[in-house]
Amino acid sequence: MKVLIVEDSVELAQSLSSFFDLDGHSTSSVSDLKTAEDIIAVSHFDIILLDIMLPDGSGEEILKMMRIKKNDTPVIIMTAKSEISNKINFLDIGADDYITKPFDFSELEARCRAVLRRKTGKDQFKLEYGNAVLLPMTASLEIDGKVHKLRNRELRLLEIFFNSPEIILSKDQLFDRLFLISETVSDNTIEVYIARVRKKLELSNIKIDTIKNIGYMLIKKWSFWN
Repeated sequence: MKVLIVEDSVELAQSLSSFFDLDGHSTSSVSDLKTAEDIIAVSHFDIILLDIMLPDGSGEEILKMMRIKKNDTPVIIMTAKSEISNKINFLDIGADDYITKPFDFSELEARCRAVLRRKTGKDQFKLEYGNAVLLPMTASLEIDGKVHKLRNRELRLLEIFFNSPEIILSKDQLFDRLFLISETVSDNTIEVYIARVRKKLELSNIKIDTIKNIGYMLIKKWSFWN
C-alpha cells in the first residue's frame, strides 16, 4: 500500500511513517498544502491521510481540488475537530473516512484497509509467500487452492509477517500492532495467536519460527534457520 501523509506535525508524521513502513507499506510525507498539491499531481497513491489545519491553508482545498479533477484516490481526514457538522462536511465534499485526533495507529490502519476494500473490491489485493496466499480483503488464507478463513487478529498477525518475511519481529512489535493501547491482554496472548496461525500454516511450505529470546520470523520450511 502506497500512502501519502499530509501532516504539519513532524512528530506525528514521522510516527505514522514508521508505523506503516514497518508493516511493509510505502510512505511519503509532506507538511504543507502547496507541496501536497504538487506531489498529488504527479504521483499515484493508494490512500491519502490528510490533516485539515495546514500552515498555508486548509486540507479541504486539496480534497476539493482532487474531486474536481476526478482524482478518486481514497482520502481519510485526520483532525482534532470532532463536531458532527465537520464530519458531515468533509464526507460530503469527497472524503472516504474521518478520524479524530488523538487516535490509535492500529485503528487508522484498519480504516485504511476498510476504505481500500470498498474501493478496489474484495479480491484484488493479496500477499504471497511460499505456496501461501493471504487475501486481506476476504480475511482468508489460500494454500495450494484450499481456502482457510481467518479471524480478525489472525489476519492482522499474518499481514504483519507476510509484509516482513525473513525478518525477526519481537513480541513487543507484534503486540503494538495487534492491540489497542487501551486493551487489557494477558502476557501469553501473542503466543496464543502465534499457535493459531501456525496451525493454519501446517499444510504450507512456510512457518513462523521462534528465535529464542528475540522474537518470531516467517520463513520457508527449508530455511537455514531450521
